[in-house]
Amino acid sequence: MARLGNGFGQLPDPAASATAVVDARGTVTGWSAGAQRLLGYPYEDVVGRPAARLLGRDADAMVDFSAALERRSGTTLLRHQDGHHLEAELQAYASLDREGNAQWLIVATPPQQPRPRQEPHSDGDEATAEEAFAQCHLPVMIYDAELRALRGSAGAARELGLTEEQMRGRRVTDILPPHICTTVEEGMRRVFETGEPELFHVHGRPRRGAHDRFWAVTVSPLRNPAGQVRHVQLIALDVTEQHRARERLVLLNDVSTQVGSTLDVTRTAQEMADVAVGRLADFISIDLLDSLFRGVEPRHPSEGSVALRRAAQQSVFPGVPESVIRPGEVDYYPESSPPARCLVTGLSSLHRTLDEAVESWQTADPERAVKVRTFGIHSIMVIPLCARGITLGVAVLVRHRRQDSFDEDDLLLAEEIAARAAVAVDNARRFTREQTTALALQRSLLPQRLAAQEAVEVAYRYLPARSRAGLGGDWFDVIPLSGARVALVVGDVVGHGLRASATMGRLRTAVRTLADVDLPPEELLVALDDLVTHLRAEEGTTTDSELEIVTDLIATCLYLVYDPVSRRCTAAGAGHPPPAVVTPDGTAEFIDLPVGPPLGVGGLPFEAVEWEVPRGSLLALYTDGLVEVPEHDLGKGMALLRRRLERPARSLEALCDDLIQTLLPARPSDDVALLLARTRALDTGRVATWDLPPDPAAVAGARGDVSRRLADWGLHEVSFTAELVVSELVTNAIRYGGPPIQLRLIQDTVLICEVSDGSSAAPHMRRARTFDEGGRGLLLVAQFAERWGTRHLPGGKSIWAEIGIQNERL
Repeated sequence: MARLGNGFGQLPDPAASATAVVDARGTVTGWSAGAQRLLGYPYEDVVGRPAARLLGRDADAMVDFSAALERRSGTTLLRHQDGHHLEAELQAYASLDREGNAQWLIVATPPQQPRPRQEPHSDGDEATAEEAFAQCHLPVMIYDAELRALRGSAGAARELGLTEEQMRGRRVTDILPPHICTTVEEGMRRVFETGEPELFHVHGRPRRGAHDRFWAVTVSPLRNPAGQVRHVQLIALDVTEQHRARERLVLLNDVSTQVGSTLDVTRTAQEMADVAVGRLADFISIDLLDSLFRGVEPRHPSEGSVALRRAAQQSVFPGVPESVIRPGEVDYYPESSPPARCLVTGLSSLHRTLDEAVESWQTADPERAVKVRTFGIHSIMVIPLCARGITLGVAVLVRHRRQDSFDEDDLLLAEEIAARAAVAVDNARRFTREQTTALALQRSLLPQRLAAQEAVEVAYRYLPARSRAGLGGDWFDVIPLSGARVALVVGDVVGHGLRASATMGRLRTAVRTLADVDLPPEELLVALDDLVTHLRAEEGTTTDSELEIVTDLIATCLYLVYDPVSRRCTAAGAGHPPPAVVTPDGTAEFIDLPVGPPLGVGGLPFEAVEWEVPRGSLLALYTDGLVEVPEHDLGKGMALLRRRLERPARSLEALCDDLIQTLLPARPSDDVALLLARTRALDTGRVATWDLPPDPAAVAGARGDVSRRLADWGLHEVSFTAELVVSELVTNAIRYGGPPIQLRLIQDTVLICEVSDGSSAAPHMRRARTFDEGGRGLLLVAQFAERWGTRHLPGGKSIWAEIGIQNERL
């Protein structure tokens, strides 16, 4: 045997030997029980760490250890766990790991007694080598150039179920199954041709009646003194446990990446079933409490049979023939059945079909018993789906095609899978609850119907997000202003969920309040920016955030005012996409609006832009969810929006539908608000304007002008009210204001009376005492007008009042 070379003539007595595997970097990757007995280190304290830490005198020992690897044998000092040193003979066997990297099988043998020096290849050495090889517990075989067995170790005889005499002279094809034979013999031929060792993995049964095993097979060349490969050495290591552990890790990793990809209860359960079937079970059913599908906190039944709704199921057979119900239907489990007990106790269980619990279940459920007999179901696991201490449902895993029954390791693996899936299911349930609540809140905060006004014809669309992020904070509004004007608003609160919806409602209310004050667009955004800054400061002190995602409170907004008298628009934006204008000839363009900072940044100014629009022009306001989608960026989306706006449409409603269908994917990932407005213009004949001198005598003349113009408009019935209101407003302007003073009447859905002057001081309504000669003017205006107010102008102010035409207040 010593003549075969490669260190086989130096093999030690295996009775006291210890083995370890060391990779090319000197890291321990394998550690046997004999090694633990020899040095005292347990497996977990050694594997993954440098082999040098096991040596005695580090400097000398490392030299001896490296030399041992070079010459395949050597003697060095090893360090025991308790600190003392012991001398051992090291023998190294080269091999490859699974990735083809070099590694060494190290065999350490402590000297049992002084050995007399012998000449190389002496009879004593050969006898020792023969004994060591014959008793080696590893499956080791030696093959000649014709691929016939020359020798076989005790380990090989044990695994193959043959004696060494029975193996000698036989090829692999005479011993192993065909699929293993092909792989092994092809590897041996390559080693003879290249002289390089090879490592490959095979799977199968080494003999009839044995269990399926996984093997790491190393084939190494054995050279004669001339360096020629005359034989090959085959070592097979049983890596079944490592393979199964790796499969479990891969399965758990797949569960982590594939289960919970959507915040949908049913889909999440189905993802768990899809991952587990074929790899852990032959059939799986997942039943959940019915309340989960509505996002409600689950409630367990107190007694009696348990009703669970089938969320998902999967089988190795097409059509899932093992199931007694279909997904979405309710399954009833007897009170004494394993699933019912599992739901109540929250404990998993492992069953054979012959045990008492399953037999009792079959007796109470004949239809399920038929399925058990038909498919030969022999092993069952019942696993609870628990999250946050609450049992959400039950998973039943079954084996019938795979012959191996479930074991305790399978039960632990199934529990880990169910725990991860349960968290995803509970997240989906909570998301369903939050989304339902947020959608209801959002719908209540958005306009239920737009206020009546004649300045523009409007159409709008609002689409909530369909992504797992939840609803956003997009909003829109149409606000009638004084002087027949109208404000168009769109905004977007950054973020999703209840927090975004609630913030959206607060901002929309604030915009309406500020619009009633008639602030210019740029000043309105400054006030709104201050509000958002204050909200951020308030929320910064809040610690309760169970239903919120903590992000900075940022919002964008576009505020546009259109005057149908002058046909002019004034707009200002806060980090929002610019509005689009389509003229009557079909040309569309985006307004070059200064890019203002988003709301909440604070301290930065906003600028407004004013432009004139022809009668019948189209204004398009939108949020970024319409133009910025995963399929394309913002620039491309705006270009596509512009092209679609230039296409003729039957109506604004039809144009809204066209934009939604062409610009958005089937499931938009962000909220979308779209507001289209067709501008109208008031004829000059419906507007009358007079410049007045700052003289109290001008009041009578103003009343006369108003009376004659109302007669021309056919509004005799409101003449008295209008004259009274105009008289009081003009008197106040002359007495408390300053030049220039102007009176304007506008015939719209109401009669609008406006008096402007050069003073910025706003009037205040006060209570006049009994003998006061003045102080009742604005009180009279408030009594006779439907609405009244003050609007600040660049050179002063305007006081306006609206008088109902159909329902005059006398």
